[in-house]
Amino acid sequence: MIQKYKQNMDEFMIQVPTQIFFGKTALNDLAESIKQFGDRVILVYGGGSIKKIGLYDQVIKILDESGIFHCEIGGVQPNPRVSLIEEAIQIARENKVDVVLPVGGGSVIDTAKAIAHGKANPDIDIWDFWLGKKKVEKSTPVGVILTIPASGSETSDSAVLTDETILQKRGLNTDYNRPAFAIMDPTLAATLPRRQVACGVTDILMHTLERYFNPIQGNETTMQLAESVLRVAIANGPAVVDNPGNYDAMSEIMWCGSLSHNGLTGLGGAKGLSVHPVSFALSEKFDIIHAEALSALWCSWARYVCKVHPENEKLFARFARSVWDIAEPDIHKAANAGIDASEAYFKSLGMPVSIGALSCGVQDAAGVEDLAARVSYHGTRRVGTLVSLDHEALREIFEMANH
Repeated sequence: MIQKYKQNMDEFMIQVPTQIFFGKTALNDLAESIKQFGDRVILVYGGGSIKKIGLYDQVIKILDESGIFHCEIGGVQPNPRVSLIEEAIQIARENKVDVVLPVGGGSVIDTAKAIAHGKANPDIDIWDFWLGKKKVEKSTPVGVILTIPASGSETSDSAVLTDETILQKRGLNTDYNRPAFAIMDPTLAATLPRRQVACGVTDILMHTLERYFNPIQGNETTMQLAESVLRVAIANGPAVVDNPGNYDAMSEIMWCGSLSHNGLTGLGGAKGLSVHPVSFALSEKFDIIHAEALSALWCSWARYVCKVHPENEKLFARFARSVWDIAEPDIHKAANAGIDASEAYFKSLGMPVSIGALSCGVQDAAGVEDLAARVSYHGTRRVGTLVSLDHEALREIFEMANH
């Protein structure tokens, strides 16, 4: 493993072009937002919950009354699949859509981003973008109706897909992934199941934590912005898990979700996330829900990077004091107390904090080795920003979490 601290803020460029309509009447701006780009859309959604809550009918009514043509594809699953995306791309091309309109959470939005790229690039295999073989240079506008505050995909430059035929999960970062507009009404999340809300809160925390624990220090504005997002999300998390209809608390969580992943909480720091690429191994192999894979690994990752590089304890101690209000003067004790507090919080939300708590269960030695190999591409790459993790380091982290 390799670590290099830098004390000065890096140069950065940020463009967050997504137009956001936030609040109980946000859906009123849907038709006008679409018509900036045309009058033909493909509606993208998941398992049908938007029909149960009446949102589907509401959206269709708006489109019909506004003279906007619509086709659709449903059935998006967590860890969105390439096969469904390829089907949707064909539908979008045949119907000459101008806008891709996802109604849902991160998996639905990431699916829509892929459909948008595929529709605009008919001669390119969509998976080649995620493999890095091709670069996205044009796309189709995406407009989001957010129903699950979690991934921050409604404003982010990232999207994650799974090729289920080869059990590989990959992420793609490009400014073409940023949606043109997002409708964000907290009341649309009021009927979410407890587990889904807990996963959403966890995902928001992870996106922020992984930018906060960064080898480039000296950007105090960004650091305090991240700490504020963490404190607000932590404070409101239990309230929305217990009652997703709590409008005030859900408003805070929904906005934290966008801030956590639109780039602001990592400005001036090293690019990339640390635990996300490690968690992909669990999701691609066992179809583990994204946030649950993250919570199962984060504390082991945190303890590992403090163990192998004790200088990291200073940053973890700041986290403990600024976010968890832990008044421990000793750096080592404070760092560990902050990790312990995070672990206890995840447990309080009902989230797993070990591999054994996941549906896949504890892995044998060969299983742990396979997980590490999936992340390191069989020893050919490192991952992580705070500490650059090689195959052996990854295996140790999986071993630490394997209980």
